[in-house]
Amino acid sequence: MRAIVPTDLIACHLANGFNTILQWLNGLNLIATLILLRARKLEQGRLGIMAIFVTESQVTELLDMPTAIQAVEEVMKLHGEGKAVNHPRQRVRRQGVILHWMAATVPEWGMTGFKVYTPRSVLFFLYGAEGELLMVAEAAKLGQIRTGAASGVATKFMARTNSKVVGIIGTGFQAETQLSAICQVRPVEKIFAYSRTPERREKFAEKMTEQLGVPIIPVASAEEAVKDADIVVTVTTSKTPVLLGAWLKPGTHINAVGSNSLVRRELDSEAVKRCHRIVVDDRRQAQIECGDLLSAVERGDLAWDRLTELGEVVAGKVKGRERNDEITLFESQGIALWDLAVGKVVYERASEKGLGQSLPF
Repeated sequence: MRAIVPTDLIACHLANGFNTILQWLNGLNLIATLILLRARKLEQGRLGIMAIFVTESQVTELLDMPTAIQAVEEVMKLHGEGKAVNHPRQRVRRQGVILHWMAATVPEWGMTGFKVYTPRSVLFFLYGAEGELLMVAEAAKLGQIRTGAASGVATKFMARTNSKVVGIIGTGFQAETQLSAICQVRPVEKIFAYSRTPERREKFAEKMTEQLGVPIIPVASAEEAVKDADIVVTVTTSKTPVLLGAWLKPGTHINAVGSNSLVRRELDSEAVKRCHRIVVDDRRQAQIECGDLLSAVERGDLAWDRLTELGEVVAGKVKGRERNDEITLFESQGIALWDLAVGKVVYERASEKGLGQSLPF
């Protein structure tokens, strides 16, 4: 007499059999992936294409401001045309330490960039068309230069062409490249500089006067720095406004660089309200972290969908300035597309000059 096997037992055996087959297939897939990655790496080695590590000093040697401005302008044009993708900055906090990361890609370049940083370490990773690692670079200087270059691009497209006087509030690490970039795109004849510490602003003025060949005058108040300026730069970490709208003369262009956190604010309500044109680097990122504009949106003075992106201005879709008496504002949060643009330059020049240490992976 034939034994009758319960159907649930048969189903159980079938399920176990399928699981075994799936595990086997997954194993084969993993092996195939590893073989493919190894083959790509060997092909890179055969072609002499190896990932490199570039130091801060090498970045400084390879990346000049005029080239950085050109690179940022190019990537912003692509962004405005919908040909580049920017992923807004993200943050994770642990016991007072903040890890930041941001990424971007430009398909026609066949490149993707990723930056990760803490207060003590800044690294940029560049990947090629097949996802292969091309470069790891120390990126504090790279970030400083690209931030200045972006203000240079914004100034080129938004400030009056005859702007000659600059006022800057803040004289820290980022302030130097702000002035360097602006002097590349406008015929600057005089700069007023203010920071809370007299010794710092005087030392900054002396150093940058020598570097730029333009007289920089340290002043005792923020108002004194901006009241006669054609171009105003705020580059601080202040949580309360350092620039008041009442101080601005008609026709001023503002580069607001420091308000890249919702708890920071450099411009008062009147300053934002007086601006005829407000441009951001990336709308999504501005909504996440632009303290200057968040307060204006909450008051009903501004709507996020009314903001123009810098890429749209560079691509010619929107004018950066309509009239000479307009007050214009560029809110610079700092985006990964800028890192990718200048990182590409650093990688190409390092490869040409044989700079950078080869990485074993």
